[in-house]
Amino acid sequence: MRVIIVGCGKVGSTITQELSIEGHDVTVIDTDSVVVQSVSNNYDVMGIVGNGASYGIQMEAGIEDSDMLIAVTDSDELNLLCCLIAKKAGNCSTIARVRDPIYNNEVNFIKEELGLSMTINPEYAAATEISRILRFPPAIEIDTFAKGKVELTKYFIGASSLLCNHTLIEISSVYKSDILVCAVERDDEVFIPKGNFVLKENDMISIVGAPANVASFFKKLGVEISQVKNTMIIGGGTIAFYLASQLLTMGIGVKIIEEDRKRCEELSELLPKAVIINADATNQEVLLEEGIDYVESFVSLTGIDEANIFLSLFAKSRSNGKIVTKINKISFDGIIHSFNLGSLIYPKFITAENITQYVRGAQNTIGSNVEVLYKIIENKAEALEFAVRETSAVVGVPLESLQIKDNILIASINHKGRVITPKGKNIISVGDSVIIVTTSSGLKDITDILKH
Repeated sequence: MRVIIVGCGKVGSTITQELSIEGHDVTVIDTDSVVVQSVSNNYDVMGIVGNGASYGIQMEAGIEDSDMLIAVTDSDELNLLCCLIAKKAGNCSTIARVRDPIYNNEVNFIKEELGLSMTINPEYAAATEISRILRFPPAIEIDTFAKGKVELTKYFIGASSLLCNHTLIEISSVYKSDILVCAVERDDEVFIPKGNFVLKENDMISIVGAPANVASFFKKLGVEISQVKNTMIIGGGTIAFYLASQLLTMGIGVKIIEEDRKRCEELSELLPKAVIINADATNQEVLLEEGIDYVESFVSLTGIDEANIFLSLFAKSRSNGKIVTKINKISFDGIIHSFNLGSLIYPKFITAENITQYVRGAQNTIGSNVEVLYKIIENKAEALEFAVRETSAVVGVPLESLQIKDNILIASINHKGRVITPKGKNIISVGDSVIIVTTSSGLKDITDILKH
């Protein structure tokens, strides 16, 4: 597909990287010539310097022959204007980043009236991901499928875990839980495991199942699964606002520490049930005074990655609570993970996943659509949900008879609202949604899982 991306910030650059890896013809537009040159050189894409809302600039970028325009500048209004012009000039699909809370409740109206294919809000999506984790603290990460009927939960196996040194067959036999371990990250390797795979200390496993079944499995392991009762949030930005709103609705107590007094006053009006503290959280005395030793969760959401890392390290040294750390741009993943900072949240990657999912779905012409796509395990594996819309080579055939490619696992089938953990005799039917986990990339249709 031919795709134009307006805005080459953190989100725009990440989307450019993902779409160029997937083989799309990408053109980027930004007013900063240095940024345009850097992005176009790094990802081998065409770059144009200018205002993406300009008809002339869009024509220069080839809007008439493009399939999609994605506007992800820092201005919601500019993004919407870019999309409006693109619809008139090129009649292509349009995607806009709309992040201001003022527009959040009006996004469906905006989407419909402007003819947008999709709107994205990285801050709201990041807040939603954090709230899911605080609802179920054993998880490092939770991704949802089938409109919430199925979840993929990442879990770190510590030294005392009952899972250590047991095969998946043994675990299934002992705990008899209707879940599936679909991926294992060990050191720098990723495995799509079979039944004889032995789990080890320090493995990061991905578990697929209905939420109730996943919760039951952890209960049998003796793991505490109750949602946190309170949280301390550092930083009062947009993500913090969205997160606090969601947590308060869940009955979780919220304390926000923000350095800017004016922003504190705004948050006090917007979030009357939250405790807002005007202070510098990088001062350890402030954190101690505000009760960091006793909080059940700690979320560092400042705009500076290094500050978030050090704040989370301090919280880890003082508290047994759940820790969540936002990372914007630091790329030293190996070092960051060695710190064991709890759950890491990358807003730009959440957005790139949503875009990639939409693009793959738009490419499909065979009879099943990519409904949901998550890059799991540091982009080394993908979990996809396909909606099976018509008959094909995978429909009506027992799974044990399908010639499935290596390193691909059918993790779950949602059949008429019933979640099925697949076994050899199960079949896929038209109308099902099917979750696939794979270390390959680029699957666009359910039939792509088959050897040809």
